[in-house]
Amino acid sequence: MLNEFWNTAPTAYKVTVFCAMGLIGVGIILNLIGNTSGNQGLATASLPVIGAGLVLHIVGIVVRGQTIRKNLKR
Repeated sequence: MLNEFWNTAPTAYKVTVFCAMGLIGVGIILNLIGNTSGNQGLATASLPVIGAGLVLHIVGIVVRGQTIRKNLKR
């Protein structure tokens, strides 16, 4: 099921998923760098980046749900 959806998924969903993964990954890396170097400003600044990634992840779930619902109506 997942492979079938990914193959037929709209471009907006794919872009949203990759942007979300990228933001979460960058946020985690910034957090690790900030905490290991003792730079609390960088560690704190990474939290909104992770949060933005999580919000994009939720947007991706909504886009996927709408697409599935639309396909089921047909």
